Amino acid sequence: MTASTDDHDHDETAEPITDRVHDNSWSANLETPKYAGAPELAVRDALAAIDHTTAGNHVNLVTHGDLGHPEEFLYDALREERGDVDPEYVERCGCGGHVTLVDVP
Repeated sequence: MTASTDDHDHDETAEPITDRVHDNSWSANLETPKYAGAPELAVRDALAAIDHTTAGNHVNLVTHGDLGHPEEFLYDALREERGDVDPEYVERCGCGGHVTLVDVP
């Protein structure tokens, strides 16, 4: 799946995934309807979630099922932006979403 290009600026309209730094392991909900057709928004907010997780902890990135398996749109993007992370697939949720664990070095 490739990210779609449009004139919509998610930075101006989307609420941030988190507004604080998490000094523990936590889950980022990238499964709400606004992510269903927006892989670029999921990637942006996944990166923000990683940036808001202190070293030595992990963040579970829970992505919308309509985006497909996160390996198709998320993993390479995370590695390109944060070369020190190695996304690990955990499971498919009963609701259709996907959970990816990212340890923050």
